[in-house]
Amino acid sequence: MTLPAIVSARRFDAAAHAPFFIGDERVGWIRHADVNALRRWPDVFEIDTAVRLHATLADVNARSAALGAVIGALYAEGRIPGWRDETYAIRNDFDAAPLAFIERAASRFFGTMTYAVHLNGIVKYADQAPQLWIARRSDTKATDPGMLDNIVAGGIGWGFELMPTLVKECWEEAGMSAELALTAERGRTFHVLQSLPEGTQAEQIFVYDVSLPPDFAPRNQDGEVGEHRLARIEEVARWIEEGKLTVDASLATLDCMLRRQWIDESACEGIAELYEPPQR
Repeated sequence: MTLPAIVSARRFDAAAHAPFFIGDERVGWIRHADVNALRRWPDVFEIDTAVRLHATLADVNARSAALGAVIGALYAEGRIPGWRDETYAIRNDFDAAPLAFIERAASRFFGTMTYAVHLNGIVKYADQAPQLWIARRSDTKATDPGMLDNIVAGGIGWGFELMPTLVKECWEEAGMSAELALTAERGRTFHVLQSLPEGTQAEQIFVYDVSLPPDFAPRNQDGEVGEHRLARIEEVARWIEEGKLTVDASLATLDCMLRRQWIDESACEGIAELYEPPQR
């Protein structure tokens, strides 16, 4: 049986979407129903079988300003939920130069590539099996409210690199010191392309592990975590199988379990494909 998170991570129908281009580069996917909502801005979008940012918007500033006006209107109409007041860059590679800047909440409407860090919090004991700290997302979160998650997880906003983002999120979500957060070790990287109620999640997830002392107790600082639980490996594995963890957290946790040989890869059919970028 393929785990629900592995199936969901590539549950995407390209035929239900129009590709979104900036210049000659495809940068996203827009649902056909949402494409129709963009036709009122002919000075911003050129629309046929694809959606193209208007050729007259020739630089980052002009593109960002035009998209910002559209995004503000769509948000006011309720088409874009959960305003985050965070800037994301439109770029198909984490190290690429931005083609435009948009509000984070709009990234799934346009199906543009986003980037995130996820941290597995491992507690090792001398006389028993290791355990994992698992967070439960706040019921007020814009995405996946109330679901189980890694001890730390966060999107990477424009201007932030991987470790600075991880350090910031470690404090905000778990009250973890920078000194401890900087001991985190890099795992592997997943690529997700899935359809969601708010649009398309096209995301690259950078996985990290950190070893936490037995007396460490996470303390959320920003209100985005409802609670933390210290759980046995087999308990977390069952939650993944039951779909109680978010898709992203499930993948990050499975990566940790596989690398540490806590589970066998035969139990994770199809996971190897998620380490490779999907055909976008």
